[in-house]
Amino acid sequence: MALTLIALGLLGPALLVQGASESCPANSQVSCKNTTMVADLCCFNAPGGSLLQTQFWDTSPSTGPTNSWTIHGLWPDHCDGTYSSNCDSSRAYTNIAGILTSFGQTSTLSYMQTYWKNDPDDGTDEEFWEHEWAQHGTCISTLNPSCYSGYQSKQEASDFFVKVVSLFQTLPTYTWLANAGITPSTTKTYTSAQIQSALSSSRGHQAAIVCVNGALNAVYYYFNVQGSVQTGNFIAADPDSSASNCPSTGIKYLPKTGSTAPTGTTTTTSTAPTGTGGAISGSGTINVLNGSTQDGCVISAGTWYTTGTCATFTATPSGSGFTLTSSKGKCAISSGALTCASSVTTATVFTSSGGQIAYSGSTSFYAPAVASGSTQETIYTTSKSVALKLVWAAA
Repeated sequence: MALTLIALGLLGPALLVQGASESCPANSQVSCKNTTMVADLCCFNAPGGSLLQTQFWDTSPSTGPTNSWTIHGLWPDHCDGTYSSNCDSSRAYTNIAGILTSFGQTSTLSYMQTYWKNDPDDGTDEEFWEHEWAQHGTCISTLNPSCYSGYQSKQEASDFFVKVVSLFQTLPTYTWLANAGITPSTTKTYTSAQIQSALSSSRGHQAAIVCVNGALNAVYYYFNVQGSVQTGNFIAADPDSSASNCPSTGIKYLPKTGSTAPTGTTTTTSTAPTGTGGAISGSGTINVLNGSTQDGCVISAGTWYTTGTCATFTATPSGSGFTLTSSKGKCAISSGALTCASSVTTATVFTSSGGQIAYSGSTSFYAPAVASGSTQETIYTTSKSVALKLVWAAA
């Protein structure tokens, strides 16, 4: 069994290494899964090694778009369901909007103003953001100012909100549920098994689902992290505690009222596919499932990479499917391999099934080896030693 002594805080404080979070080694241990003691808490999240991206479905009063869940936060827990909170009162920053603006993160702020909403009865959005940072963000070890070289005041708070938003964008709960026929209704009810199946089949791991008065209200997605929260690899995980509290049957999923879907966004509005049909459209990233684990993504040339920045692709409806384009050019299956390049003259038409990209009716893709560190792997449609799934995440 993997040792979690450091992650659980049982071996006392460890040394923070200046600048480590910006240059963590590719073979950094995975939080909650460490097999040896870890001293560098700038490249290893502890004691909060289990990171939960939490989402709300608020209906009374309604918050956020009618076709999207909203952000609750990113919570570090101790790999066992317990957690620390409000870890550094000296960094309980205010004016989060101003911090993000000062670091040029105006697009993140704009997104938060739509998708990270407070219950108006509880206060302003700004107050909600301040609360989430103070209670949870200050407890993430890799965000300690000592982990930065050339640290700029409040830089870690900006990094926190950028990461929460980017992670939320890979977890389109509304679409995943809708793809399984689970849609808001005043009359329908669903089982816990149906909801869990819809989420786990899309993501590869269970989530925790939370109900209030028998109605679905929150979802918690669990991750372990290899490296720092800022730049590390988020690895999907099952819940580390029994956080779900929904009944087994009769779960309501009530519609929102009084809010509308935002114009011009495709974050959670991809068309629900039928079989292997259904056209994805707009901008997004392509995450790679290696078995049941999210492991890196597709970069602009069409290759699989686990440590680089995910490329943004544009999906354009074409016939019964869609084509893909990256900054390198059009994407096509050429000699059995996925290639995106300026030399591609005719883009391949893909389809989708359950949020997964399909080619010739199949969602199965392959690689000759597992991508690791700076090594990229070509993605094939013909059988190789490593089986993959390509999962669309709208931007």
